[in-house]
Amino acid sequence: MTAIIPLSELRKRIDEIDRQILELINQRANYAMEVAKTKIAEGETGTFYRPDREALVLRRIKQLNPGPFSDDTSVRFFRELMSACLALEKPLEVAYLGPQGTFTQQATFKHFGHAVKDIAVPTINDIFKTVENGHCQFGVVPVENSTEGVVAHTLDRFMTSSLQICGEVEIRVHQNLMGRMESLQDITEVFSHQQSLAQCRQWLSAYLPGIECTAVSSNAEAARLAAKNPNKAAIAGAVASELYDLNILEKNIEDDSNNTTRFIIIGHQQPSSTGFDKTSILVSTGNQPGALYKILAPFAEYGISMAHIESRPSRQGLWDYVFFIDLNGHRDDENVAKALKVLEQHVHLLKVLGSYPKAVI
Repeated sequence: MTAIIPLSELRKRIDEIDRQILELINQRANYAMEVAKTKIAEGETGTFYRPDREALVLRRIKQLNPGPFSDDTSVRFFRELMSACLALEKPLEVAYLGPQGTFTQQATFKHFGHAVKDIAVPTINDIFKTVENGHCQFGVVPVENSTEGVVAHTLDRFMTSSLQICGEVEIRVHQNLMGRMESLQDITEVFSHQQSLAQCRQWLSAYLPGIECTAVSSNAEAARLAAKNPNKAAIAGAVASELYDLNILEKNIEDDSNNTTRFIIIGHQQPSSTGFDKTSILVSTGNQPGALYKILAPFAEYGISMAHIESRPSRQGLWDYVFFIDLNGHRDDENVAKALKVLEQHVHLLKVLGSYPKAVI
């Protein structure tokens, strides 16, 4: 029979471990600052954040993790530690779709950690502009929802932007009905982002039939508007209810319990290959017979798997479309590079939007 360790002894051991942890994480921070000095000495002046390096570190943490902490818990801890160390090297500014309390802000913190300086901007187009003109090093924009499909504004903006996709992050989206009122009967209008309204259409039809639903720029903006009027409600994340002091009237009203939104990180970097990457491309074929076949054939020939394909009007001519495609692999991988070279010879336009590490958690 194993002897029971006295509580006082257990606490003493925990205190000693805490001391060692604190010493080690500060050692790590000191090394991070030395890394910054070395980079500056070598002439590097841009951001010190490297999405490929971070992804490799976090995947290594998952491989090394012995438990009892889950892999996700361990990764979240180390992401915050890396975020804090990076802030000591050089503060990182990241633009997101504001105001405070949006799912895009949650995605920002999940990907970069809480030590970044998060900058709220009003529209997806403004996120692109903020990064393009150098006011922020990176931006976080929604690109796809598991229920409602692609975010058209994001895809369309890539047609004119020189920014690269540097990473991705996924957020499980739980929608909540909130307001200053105490009862559903007091609601005269519901505000939310158009995607969120669509994700909750069955619930709204069943429990708020005939109530006007108004699309606004973000869920957090919906919460802000609801806070100003006792008869207006909002659909938003739980964080927004805390920020704007609203009552949550109903939780998790999304029609699909697995509702997930994918966000991408945009910036000027081109991450190196990690072995677990995606490549996103934009392809224009013009209005011609067999256009889609010409796109797909090179990937089949070189054994490249496609994670997603989406078409959008090119706005260059009637029935002229561009295709947005996510591939498994990095543009520097041999087979991916060969497939892209062949594809370029058979289309009007091929634009590589970025090769980047797949989301770690």
